[in-house]
Amino acid sequence: MLKVNNIEVLYQEVILALKGVSLEVPPHGIVALLGANGAGKSTTLKAISGLLKHENGEVAEGSIEFLGKRIDRRSAEEIARMGIIQVIEGRRVFEHLTVEQNLRVGAHLKPDNRSLAAGLEMVYHYFPRLRERRHVEAGFVSGGEQQMLVIGRALMANPKLLLLDEP
Repeated sequence: MLKVNNIEVLYQEVILALKGVSLEVPPHGIVALLGANGAGKSTTLKAISGLLKHENGEVAEGSIEFLGKRIDRRSAEEIARMGIIQVIEGRRVFEHLTVEQNLRVGAHLKPDNRSLAAGLEMVYHYFPRLRERRHVEAGFVSGGEQQMLVIGRALMANPKLLLLDEP
């Protein structure tokens, strides 16, 4: 499903952040990327999801393929539309929106109300506490509930591949 082939990541065209990183995620597979602080775990995920460009970074060598298509030169939006969704580190919620409104933001790729309702039910099945708190502003729920919320919001996009950075 996903192949990262010997990538090298540079920031500002000169700062070497990753060298020789390769990994493969098979269909329906789960892969954990482990390492010390500063080892490049988050940078690897940003390379896969296309977020490096927003930090003046690039995949300078190697390649990243998803479902047989090269993606390392595509935008984050294109990659998300292909089905790769990343939950970035730090529990980033829209604090003044309710829990349910935050979840609905994650469904922006879904065009119809039926799939929106099904997505909400799926998230509430996995995280029943979010159903109880759905009318509460996200800034007023606990840190653990916010973490459930950002994962639930990502699931609302019905990803083919979900990337979790320090869940």
